[in-house]
Amino acid sequence: MNKFIKIHPADNVVVAVETLSAGEQLEDSGKNITVLNDIPSGHKIALRDFAPGDNIIKYGLPIGHASKVIRQGDLVNEKNIKTGLEGILEYSYNPAPVPVLYPEKQLTFKGYRRKNGDVGIRNEIWIVPTVGCVNGIINRLAASLREETASAGVDAIVAYPHNYGCSQSGDDHENTRKILRDMVLHPNAGGVLVVGLGCENNQPDAFRELLGDYDTDRIKFLVAQQVKDEHEEGMKLLREIYSAVSKDRRTDVPLGELRAGLKCGGSDGFSGITANPLLGVFSDFLVSQGGTTVLTEAPEMFGAETLLMERCQNREIFEKTVCLINDFKQYFMSNNQPVYENPSPGNKAGGISTLEEKSLGCTQKSGSSAIKDVLMYGEMLKTKGLNLLSAPGNDLVASTALAASGCHIVLFTTGRGTPFGTFVPTVKISTNSLLFNNKPGWIDFNAGALLEGENMKDLNERFIRFVVETASGKQVNNEKNNYRETAIFKTGITL
Repeated sequence: MNKFIKIHPADNVVVAVETLSAGEQLEDSGKNITVLNDIPSGHKIALRDFAPGDNIIKYGLPIGHASKVIRQGDLVNEKNIKTGLEGILEYSYNPAPVPVLYPEKQLTFKGYRRKNGDVGIRNEIWIVPTVGCVNGIINRLAASLREETASAGVDAIVAYPHNYGCSQSGDDHENTRKILRDMVLHPNAGGVLVVGLGCENNQPDAFRELLGDYDTDRIKFLVAQQVKDEHEEGMKLLREIYSAVSKDRRTDVPLGELRAGLKCGGSDGFSGITANPLLGVFSDFLVSQGGTTVLTEAPEMFGAETLLMERCQNREIFEKTVCLINDFKQYFMSNNQPVYENPSPGNKAGGISTLEEKSLGCTQKSGSSAIKDVLMYGEMLKTKGLNLLSAPGNDLVASTALAASGCHIVLFTTGRGTPFGTFVPTVKISTNSLLFNNKPGWIDFNAGALLEGENMKDLNERFIRFVVETASGKQVNNEKNNYRETAIFKTGITL
């Protein structure tokens, strides 16, 4: 295994594959380089001397500039590199050709065909509250139904508490309603019991209208203030739902009906080298099969947004992408916060020094396909292919938004590790083998094999098989551990 990786020929830094000690010798393009500091795995090493203001190049593009003198062989990190990004920018539409990379393979997975024609990859019963005041009720109901049925005939019985539904106004109120609507209508749920209190802002009757046309045999409502014994009445409704859902069976479904969310968190210096490029290759493959992928984390597109804009399929989608980027910058500025307050402490410890560096790695999850649509927060998918979604970088908020958009599964890359899951299967893909081996209860798939000699083609073939198995019912770690949560984006006041 090589001691370092040079990602692009134009790069003037390389990434240490293993921890290097001061005094070690490296060779790049016939030039000998003496390592001047101890370099942690995943961190950058200067290939030349830098004066303050000189651009530091990684992925073939600037990731910032030197904030002080950096010597050849030095460790390059947040202490000697500074972002070059600015505030709201003007953009021009310069479309680039998008390649067609994969032929149709006619693969299938085993899914659940719903009454409305949609497909789910799980057949679960969910209990969703309109307001956080009834969280205790829904948790008790879920536990009782699990005890009564042992979950036989269904994939899971899950309550999804949250803190909202009242004391909210404006966009916050609508965001809560939209995310809860999207959950209730999600095809991974064979049936849903919606539990309200009765006096909340998110009134159950108004929320019922927001659902539109829905399957009344599978989606039922309980308003706790309107019944004498909410637990008894809730169990009656859940037994009706369970009777219907437990009869559902998996059937063959074309892979082109799969919808996958693309997310990263706890990133490190290998994220843009292993796991994120793997998701990019997989995204291109799934899109070529007629499937759908969704890239989110708008703040982690800053610095790489023009690469995405070049792939917009037309000017309308380009303009929507410009709004996605600049509206999110304006959100920071309106709250008197720096636009580029990123990366996180964990990112820095893993080898990421600036937002440009993080973004150039992050956006690799989208591959090279054309961008077909841009979704606002809480909006549901309507266009197949690669989509962008407006949501923050926060792991649970963004993953919830991906699931709410209609994604059946979230593919989540990480170099530091995280155990959480949202309300759809949340697959953890490690950027390095050390994490994979140390956290077998968190990590589902290891992209670190790329650092050890496996080629991308073979790794992607293995990953395709893994995703098909997962879509067909194989549980991932967050499901095995019952790590299932939701988080709703909040921007305004609490009444």
